[in-house]
Amino acid sequence: MLAKLAAIEANSHKKDSDGMSNPISRWLNSDVGYSFRQSKTAMVAAFIAVVFIFCAVFAKWVAPYNPFDAASLELMDSRLPPAWSAEGSTKYLLGTDDQGRDILSALMYGTRISLVVGMASVMLSLVVGVSLGLIAGFRGGWLDAFLMRLCDVMLSFPAILVALLIAGVGRAVFPDADDSLAFGVLIISISLTGWVQYARTVRGTTLVERNKEYVQAARVTGVAPLRIMLRHVLPNVLGPVTVLATIQVASAIITEATLSFLGVGVPPTSPSLGTLIRIGNDFLFSGEWWITIFPGLTLVLIALSVNLLGDWLRDALNPRLR
Repeated sequence: MLAKLAAIEANSHKKDSDGMSNPISRWLNSDVGYSFRQSKTAMVAAFIAVVFIFCAVFAKWVAPYNPFDAASLELMDSRLPPAWSAEGSTKYLLGTDDQGRDILSALMYGTRISLVVGMASVMLSLVVGVSLGLIAGFRGGWLDAFLMRLCDVMLSFPAILVALLIAGVGRAVFPDADDSLAFGVLIISISLTGWVQYARTVRGTTLVERNKEYVQAARVTGVAPLRIMLRHVLPNVLGPVTVLATIQVASAIITEATLSFLGVGVPPTSPSLGTLIRIGNDFLFSGEWWITIFPGLTLVLIALSVNLLGDWLRDALNPRLR
């Protein structure tokens, strides 16, 4: 009997150690992982997002050519249609643009720029919005009223208009800025209105959490307010923030593409998807449809996959739907 109990205990310890050593399997066996495995839409969206992220991150090794290396461009190969067309070439699967750049390679490099700008702007908005929302909801009083009125003012301006204004002012103040500074201005311009939704969401959740027993017990025991906000309140407001951040990534990427399409986005030497769409738009009615259709389709697929993942995550983290 003792030997049997020892074997059962050893087996349980082995399973625990396996689960700890393999976080992926542990996540797949959780409630969120089970919801993911049951949702075909989420799995397809995740697959599409992973493919685009992989191609963007490893574009230097995956892309057939470096489309932004001027020395390697062949002007004689400009405006070639996709490979399956009669005039196409097997060297360029999705054709070339007016400068002879391979469209497939340009999409990989352009996607990397769009993803970096979109994710960086969301991270900046997340940090600012969550911080201000925690302070407003936990402290209350005149500080809460001031921050919420500031949010109301920011919401009264269209996000794309504010981004255009900041990006235009940044280009005027720093006309000879390098690419890194231009990217910084673009990220700040997108983040300037993006933090408001995080602040309002976190503030509403914090107003509920600060009156619960565990927060009151921490106050009675003399825990510092900052520690209460970071150790007790913050983990309980991350659920809706995670869902909002996932959806905002797609919105930030589209905003960046819009700014680049209007000519105030990333530098021309490092074109993103929006820049590629703008370049192809000049040749759309002359028959070279592939120059703008493929970048536009890539942007749609990225935004759609991220939005679908955000919708699934919202349902998976909702305890009422479990």
